[in-house]
Amino acid sequence: MDRRTFLLTATAAAAGAGLPLLSGTAAADGGLPARVRDCLDRALAAGSPGAVCGVIQGGRTYVAGAGRSGAERMNGTRGAAPDGRTVFQLGSIGKTLTATALARAVSAGTTRLDAPLTLPARFRVPRKGPRRITLADLATHSSGLPSLPPNLLAEADPLDPYAHYTLDDLAIGLRRTRLDTEPGSTYAYSNLGFGLLGQALAFDDVDAMVRRTVTRPLRLPDTTTALRPDMAVRKAVGHLAGQTVPDWHDAVLSGAGTSMYSTADDMLRYLAAQLDPRRTPLRAAIELTQRPHFTAPGSSLRIGLGWHLSPLSTGRTMTWHNGGTGGFSTCAAFSRESGTAVVMMVNTFSEETAGKARPVDALTFQLLTELDAG
Repeated sequence: MDRRTFLLTATAAAAGAGLPLLSGTAAADGGLPARVRDCLDRALAAGSPGAVCGVIQGGRTYVAGAGRSGAERMNGTRGAAPDGRTVFQLGSIGKTLTATALARAVSAGTTRLDAPLTLPARFRVPRKGPRRITLADLATHSSGLPSLPPNLLAEADPLDPYAHYTLDDLAIGLRRTRLDTEPGSTYAYSNLGFGLLGQALAFDDVDAMVRRTVTRPLRLPDTTTALRPDMAVRKAVGHLAGQTVPDWHDAVLSGAGTSMYSTADDMLRYLAAQLDPRRTPLRAAIELTQRPHFTAPGSSLRIGLGWHLSPLSTGRTMTWHNGGTGGFSTCAAFSRESGTAVVMMVNTFSEETAGKARPVDALTFQLLTELDAG
């Protein structure tokens, strides 16, 4: 893969509508540990050095990890097999955290979903048509903004593509940005849009805002952009095409999840909050994020705030988001109706190929579908 192709793919990887599921059957005995083991084996067979899968079903939580035999050490203190406390880069699942921060502000009455995107004066917000971009447009990928700022890639390090980008660069980039469609008319996945949403909520203080309003109240200590020393010794090493690669860093568009870390244990706590918001201090905000706010034209895909909502074969709704950075791929999905949730995290970059979903996405959706069907 050449430099520009990798940059475009890795920095702008979109959550797709109607992602296909892998064929095949679950483990023969049908038990939860066997089903999870089957998913882990498939993830390793697809090229992941290590993988973790966590499940919530019937109020029970189960998490397991696996590493390829003979694989190089994934971190500085343990062998190849990760577990629920192993730290991965989270990628775009972090968008749902930014969306929850927005929902908290809306629930508190400090902003509205139909409020226009407002930034300091030097950050020119592009327009197309009569209506301005709203916060809801940003949170549902219907703003008309392109996936990335037009000046992001030119000077980017392909192994850490957001690290060089500053607020000054963003101001310049916005002056050059043109909307592809009128706001509120079309679904088009945009990291720039979610980056701007974070800045609109807490200018130049996005990461602290997400910690204060979302991860701390939900008790997600390892879901953060700040890699603490105790997290560093538990962190998986990212891979691209079998080679180790550095983590991503982002001080400007981090509302898109570009530099967020997390663990399967944290994600299971987060998914438990999604399944039963009543047991959390963020009930109103979580419910608002899961409510459909936009339907992609010509598709069964509906968009909450950050979350994507797709139909399951049972007739129930799967609420989901995937993510990835240059060396990591993740996916989280749940069904409120059946009380089931799945998260998978692997330490390798992957992409859709020939119309097929990334393995981590396909495996997550397949396992949730099987568990949802009972």
